[in-house]
Amino acid sequence: MPGNNISRAEAAERSSHLSIKHYEVLLDVSGGAESFIATTKVSFDCNKVGYESFIDAVGKRIISATLNGQGVDVSNYDGESVFLKNLQASNELVIEIEAIYSKSGEGLQRSVDPVDNEVYLYSQGETAFIRNMYPCFDQPDLKATFSFTAIAPAHWQVISNNPVKQVSDLGDKKKWEFTTTPIMSTYITALVAGPYSFIHDKYEGKKSIPLGIYCRKSLFEHLDSDEIFLITKQGFAYFEEVFGLAYPFDKYDQIAVVDFNWGAMENAGAVTFREDLLVFRSKVTERMYNARANTILHEMAHMWFGDMVTMKWWDDLWLNESFAEWSSYLALVEATKFKNSWAGFNAERKNWAYRQDQLSSTHPIATDMVDIDTVKANFDGITYAKGASVLHQLVAHVGRDNFIKGLQKYFAKHAFKNTVLSDLLVELEATSGRDLSSWVSTWLQTSGVNTLRPVIESDSESYKSIAIKQEAPKIPAGSTELRPHRAAVGLYDLKDGQLLRRKSVELDITGDLTQVKELSGEKLADLILINDH
Repeated sequence: MPGNNISRAEAAERSSHLSIKHYEVLLDVSGGAESFIATTKVSFDCNKVGYESFIDAVGKRIISATLNGQGVDVSNYDGESVFLKNLQASNELVIEIEAIYSKSGEGLQRSVDPVDNEVYLYSQGETAFIRNMYPCFDQPDLKATFSFTAIAPAHWQVISNNPVKQVSDLGDKKKWEFTTTPIMSTYITALVAGPYSFIHDKYEGKKSIPLGIYCRKSLFEHLDSDEIFLITKQGFAYFEEVFGLAYPFDKYDQIAVVDFNWGAMENAGAVTFREDLLVFRSKVTERMYNARANTILHEMAHMWFGDMVTMKWWDDLWLNESFAEWSSYLALVEATKFKNSWAGFNAERKNWAYRQDQLSSTHPIATDMVDIDTVKANFDGITYAKGASVLHQLVAHVGRDNFIKGLQKYFAKHAFKNTVLSDLLVELEATSGRDLSSWVSTWLQTSGVNTLRPVIESDSESYKSIAIKQEAPKIPAGSTELRPHRAAVGLYDLKDGQLLRRKSVELDITGDLTQVKELSGEKLADLILINDH
């Protein structure tokens, strides 16, 4: 049976036969420090009666398992998955497992606050770690609805993807029940629990969205909730307008968690952040405020692109992250006080991409993700920064208005479904009238950085011609790749110690030499700037 490193082929085989309907998940986190009890009841259909499959279930031991009322043989349980035989057209599987708390931030992490010795829990499901918290069919294209219940110490707060349905008193414990989620992938389901301090607010837009911010009790005095809520509301107003759809979930909590491996994670309705990104305990620079706002908006963009519409498999992880990266900078500039954020993007993110793309370890943006281990190895500057830079180039290539119109059609058509890259490209081709097949092959399936240089002919007063020469990447060695670039070429004059733009021409740069005909005959400038944006 497959273990934690499930392959794309194994996932495709499973999803070709199974359709998951609904999960009821009970998590009892009121016990010891090493393990907890998770019970999954999942209903699903199978299009091949008698088919044999498996469910991902990482833990210490299986306490019980029944399939359609009959006991499941778990005597050969390998700690990673449970084999399922003789599936019927409609099935109900119930598994109770003793699962293990994570110490590495994968699955259900348990941490102790050194200030007051209080225990805090949070889940991390991406890429394939939610199986460490409860048994599930853990791949992005087996979506379902979820009803979570948790039993926790009485003084704890418990947060999941959806609002609380009811809380029952069990003496020194409480039982938290949550409303049923929309259809979503397993990796964005969440449970966060502990004696968190919190503050609530509400956003009123296309619909009313309850907002929450949570952090450890010992950090709460440092929480500047007004600023966080402001950025959050600005983000919702912007994205609902640009994406053309209301926020697709039922509430929006942002939680600062300890011992977190990433900057943040886009769990639907329950976003987790590394503590020092969300809560500042010392003097803060404008750059830190900007970075926090960027992270807030990055995760928010995922609610539409990633959570509502989700990649079929991890091949399109680059698109998921690149889109959120591009969207966050767009929102920073157009919806918040951080109007110069594209300059920051160029200085930090794009330069990071340039560096990564000139190393011997570079790889194409669209990488062949054959299994989960390959996915883990590709969370890098190519996936995030180059991907976002190239997406920015795609927006210029098709035109911003065309891109937004295509994006809105994409969201409306594929809401709560899974997609591949071509689903987005179809909409962009329809709105822009451009064939994007060559753009995809040259930008996404090759690596390395092209160099653009001006080739100038002039007399003593004016330009006879200006052309742009394109050179193939030096790394990888032997590359001959020349790509289409949508760019502007600007002429600048020096006046009173300042460079002032006189003229700028936007054009498609293709092949090894592209003439900028509109600049022929222009008087000589003090500066010619390629990529004048």
